[in-house]
Amino acid sequence: MTLQLQVDQLTWQINGKNILNNITFNLNKGEVLGIIGPNGAGKTSLLRCISNQQQHTKTTSSAGSVYLKGKLIRLYSAKELAQHFAHVAQKAEAIFSLTVMDIARMGLLPHKSLFAIDDDHDKAQIRLALNKVGLAHAENTEFNHLSGGEQQRVLIARALVQRAHILILDEPTNHLDVYYQHQILNLISQLGITVIMTVHDLNLASQYCQRLILLEQGQLVADGRPCEVLTEKLLSQVFKLPCTITHNNKQQGPSVFFSLPAEQLINTAVQNE
Repeated sequence: MTLQLQVDQLTWQINGKNILNNITFNLNKGEVLGIIGPNGAGKTSLLRCISNQQQHTKTTSSAGSVYLKGKLIRLYSAKELAQHFAHVAQKAEAIFSLTVMDIARMGLLPHKSLFAIDDDHDKAQIRLALNKVGLAHAENTEFNHLSGGEQQRVLIARALVQRAHILILDEPTNHLDVYYQHQILNLISQLGITVIMTVHDLNLASQYCQRLILLEQGQLVADGRPCEVLTEKLLSQVFKLPCTITHNNKQQGPSVFFSLPAEQLINTAVQNE
């Protein structure tokens, strides 16, 4: 295994409040890592700090270090970071009248000057990426005319054209229906590159991530395989709900079920009468 990323005692504060507190873990090349935890646990903040995208203002401060291939992340230029990291946001912003080909081509920008002309190799890389995400037939379609799942696939194609070493995704399935959730995560898990993503649905994280990091109020409380992190005791503690874990041999990881405590169910029923 080749060590690709090291996070060492990372702390991130806003207005004196710890958003991340003493986070430490390593990531090997080719791993698919899922970051899970309740809302406000620090998942998105961790993504930003990992790729040196966090905001620096008078109200923020940080400690600890992030190393990419043994080099401090803050020593990389913005262009160098763009050659290492590709980002896919929760929901694509409206992009006026650009085609699928136009969006995918943006992946070339970290490697070329602004007005450089695409050569045959560039065009082949774009079409190869679109083919890999199943959208070669739609290269001339306007991005805004695509479904949410198709838009996510275009953004992943852009990341492939970018030839980034690490793909970072913040809740990539948050606005998608069940079919596209599985389609996108299956695609991501088969890319063969290092992936770091926040995942809201624990069952999707269990099924498609090789490894999970569980955060609670900015603290790293568990790090390991899905079967090691997704335990009844740990999830009940972090999510404040009774949790049941089942194991299905047809899936890669455990299945997670939450329920309200009995007394809360009774109170809810009384309130609804």
